[in-house]
Amino acid sequence: MSGPLHGLRVLDLSRVLAGPACTQILGDMGADVIKVERPGIGDDTRKWGPPFLKDENGNDTAESAYYLSCNRNKRSIAIDITTKAGQEIVHKLLEKSDVLIENFKVGNLSKFGLGYDQVSARHPHIIYASITGFGQNGPLAPEPGYDFLVQAMGGLMAATGEPDGTPMKAGVALSDIMTGLYTAIGILAALNERHKSGLGQHVDLSLLDCTLASMTNLAQFYLTSGHVAPRLGNAHSTIVPYQAFKTADGYVIIAVGNDTQFRRLSEALGQNWADDERFATNRARVLNRQDLTPQLESIIAQKPTALWTDLFREIDVPGGPVNTMDQVFAQEQIAARDMKITMEHSATSKNIDLVGSPLKLSRSPVEYRLSPPAEGQQTRDILHSILMMKDEVIDTLMKDGTIR
Repeated sequence: MSGPLHGLRVLDLSRVLAGPACTQILGDMGADVIKVERPGIGDDTRKWGPPFLKDENGNDTAESAYYLSCNRNKRSIAIDITTKAGQEIVHKLLEKSDVLIENFKVGNLSKFGLGYDQVSARHPHIIYASITGFGQNGPLAPEPGYDFLVQAMGGLMAATGEPDGTPMKAGVALSDIMTGLYTAIGILAALNERHKSGLGQHVDLSLLDCTLASMTNLAQFYLTSGHVAPRLGNAHSTIVPYQAFKTADGYVIIAVGNDTQFRRLSEALGQNWADDERFATNRARVLNRQDLTPQLESIIAQKPTALWTDLFREIDVPGGPVNTMDQVFAQEQIAARDMKITMEHSATSKNIDLVGSPLKLSRSPVEYRLSPPAEGQQTRDILHSILMMKDEVIDTLMKDGTIR
């Protein structure tokens, strides 16, 4: 292994999406990620299907597409942390780890001797990252948090959807994914600080906080103006034209970022909009979008998506097709960037396709070492190689259900 995080060990007590997305990033960059799962149950997302991975006979395995999306480059150990023996195994692994990441409800891990104060007292070097719905403090801290809930509470749903339609969640669990990204950043920052202090610290991430932070210009729109930005569907609150348009055979987006681009677009479409005081500047276009947008809609609807895509590229105006996922993976650009990868998997003799990492490092690139593991797949190997545990001890722990 030669990844930039080679030598870092992460004990991952998280499940579902935000935490596993974070630890997959760390694993891709070379960290040894040990995924701790509940014996006989495992990560909840293993059962979130169909679709499920098929074995060589075409039968469903125990691995859902959801689980496969965020659990490569990890080793799975199944430990019952409700038992004293299981808790002690976790502590012994923490002695030889750098990071613990968890997404239990606030206070739940303290019941098992694995809360932040308990872990930091025994392992002061550990970076302890907690992902919760609402953070470690505040009136909602004890409440469970889910992506859908915080998309609603954090303003994302109110800003998404057609102007006269109902509020709409994003098509994927963006609050979870963004929280996973922020957690990875927080962990790396804490590790860098540890080089100076020698001490770990608590990295406290909230799905609600991260959702609000992601609202960026729309949140600032309110703070600056005192008004809530209107929901505009595929249009933009402060840039025009910056939205999707129906073509003769699909949809295309136009994302004009400045007045020079708008002039090029106007001329290419045979219009004098750039010389019209109602449209000459972005400020004017925002104020007069109701006059400009219908004219654009009428023109764009007359020709197919491919023609418009070629034209936008020719005149150097940002624009392109609204792709379905099969069209996404058919793009040469996706292949050139290695965004679809193939790995072996223990549940089938066939290779499986996964989404690649977007991280491109010139000297220490990401590595795809391990496909998403079966529940407890590396339990024995981890106890052997890290804790030097003897077979007879492992067999006893297996027999009494502490591990699987």
